Amino acid sequence: MDTPIDFLEHAQAELEAMEHDEMASGLDRRQFMFRSLVAAAATTFGARAAGAQGSNPMAWFDATNYAWSGRGVPGMQPPAQQQPPVPLGNGEAPALQFMPYPEGTGALMEKMVAKHGVNAFKRSTFAVEPWVGTVPTSPDDLAFLPAHRIAALIRARKLTSRQITDIYLERMERLNPTLNCVVTLMKDSARAEADAMDKELAAGKYRGPLHGVPYGLKDLFATKNAPTSWGSADFKDQTYDYDADIVVRLRNAGAVLLAKLATGIFAQNDWWYGGRTNNPWNLNIGSSGSSTGPGSATAAGLVAFSIGTETQGSIVSPSIRNGISALRPTYGRVSRHGGMVLSWSQDRVGPMCRTAEDCAMVFNVLHGTDPKDASTVTTPFNFDRNIRLAGLRIGVDAQAPKELVDQLKALGLTPREIGPRPTVAGIGGGGLNAEYASAFDSYVQRKAKEFGLDLNALPERTNNNAPFGNTPPARPKGINDGEPNPMAPADWNPRFVGGRSIRAHEFISNQRRRLMLVQKWGEFMQGLDGFIAGPNADVAPNAQTGHPCAVLPYKFDVPQFGFGGPRANDSTPAPSYKAQPICGVITGNLYNDDIILSVAHQFQKATDFHKRRPTL
Repeated sequence: MDTPIDFLEHAQAELEAMEHDEMASGLDRRQFMFRSLVAAAATTFGARAAGAQGSNPMAWFDATNYAWSGRGVPGMQPPAQQQPPVPLGNGEAPALQFMPYPEGTGALMEKMVAKHGVNAFKRSTFAVEPWVGTVPTSPDDLAFLPAHRIAALIRARKLTSRQITDIYLERMERLNPTLNCVVTLMKDSARAEADAMDKELAAGKYRGPLHGVPYGLKDLFATKNAPTSWGSADFKDQTYDYDADIVVRLRNAGAVLLAKLATGIFAQNDWWYGGRTNNPWNLNIGSSGSSTGPGSATAAGLVAFSIGTETQGSIVSPSIRNGISALRPTYGRVSRHGGMVLSWSQDRVGPMCRTAEDCAMVFNVLHGTDPKDASTVTTPFNFDRNIRLAGLRIGVDAQAPKELVDQLKALGLTPREIGPRPTVAGIGGGGLNAEYASAFDSYVQRKAKEFGLDLNALPERTNNNAPFGNTPPARPKGINDGEPNPMAPADWNPRFVGGRSIRAHEFISNQRRRLMLVQKWGEFMQGLDGFIAGPNADVAPNAQTGHPCAVLPYKFDVPQFGFGGPRANDSTPAPSYKAQPICGVITGNLYNDDIILSVAHQFQKATDFHKRRPTL
């Protein structure tokens, strides 16, 4: 259509082909045609442009006003006035929603209802086994108890919430200078919450297994009574007037929030504005990230349990580094509301604990639908302390830790050999950098303006995954040694800026390939409840497919961590490490979070690697 007249002739032909109900519109067919064409012209070209095409411009203008007045064509609305885009912060979700189930969430719900009926949407009861034996008297012994044992002592009134809270607060104040894992210590509110839980229990009110149990929270979740820094100096004073959904759920379950624990800057690595968080077993290396504080604090006995998040490895990696147990849940099982967003389609929230049973106890409170997070679903979760390994279909590949597999075989497991997992060529990161860039667009714009940077002409990075800073390999080209790096505060490497150059069709194409990957993994996992492979082998693909995994220690040995960062030169000796718990990973089929934790629990009942403590 080269001219406005061509457009109107086309519109007239379409209108003539339409059925018209004179009774419904109150217009005869001729009036309907005329007013519809006037409205179309006004909408597309503006009233003046439309009037200019006719012999009587004023008549066309008057008719257009009549149409827009609401007395003309039913349903017609005047064109919206040009307005600036609505500003976006970090949290507003896109309309597109990732679904990990290959056939879609609707098919998943039908399957769940057919199998479980209404019970598919009911939370199971987690019963804490009663305490048996002598109660520890040493503060250290109490501090390192698994969370479910602390819960048993509190339930039996052999330990008060205030007692265990004070033990953890003292340990935090004493050990944090060494570990650097605590961002905000919440002494007053923690003691008030603990006292309230003790009073409720004395009055006969018991909220459940988490009643009075102290925990730590990764410092990227909103809390009304403490800042939320996201690991960045630019946000160290950031406050919210609401609590994240998981904070509300844990509080309602009786848990006591002790502290906001370190997150690597903007949820990467183990460095934050206060420095590096350290591994309590080997202080000469960081605790990995980005759930760096939860990993370090849990391993060091500063909390009964902690809450971490993962986009691509940020629960699994620090759990392995610090030798603890953890659950990276199936995507969509826990609300992210109130948490810093990196990726709407990959972010997950999960428990980081000393045992698999602890993870199950905490997850039983966390999981379920939240109207404030459209990704969430409710599916059954039934932790089984006595699951029969012989009845499970667990795959094992050649890289699976032998000690872990052998012990499970001794407990009755008959493993199935599996081969390479599915891949899809060309998927890359699945468009992750584009989500990063959108989530932090307002921040990047702010920093660019602050430093006078042209976002279309930034220096090329020398290393896309280098830590922030102004030393090699993180320093951008064009910034000399010793000069301040203006790009560092905005974490330009390359998450928030690199994604700005991705074309829209490329992002959509990657998401289409991602669905292919999800479907291929669905086929691969048919006939499997889960599998065991190399500890880090499937972190990246499962970040895109949404599968869950459980982390657990399976032996005690000297770790192979590599160099822990760049060395000054090749002659610098690599650091040496002391023995610590070494972890493996059990990956589950979608929504089999309960099964993989139950398997890990069977292993832990027969071993004691999870009971080892670092010397601090």
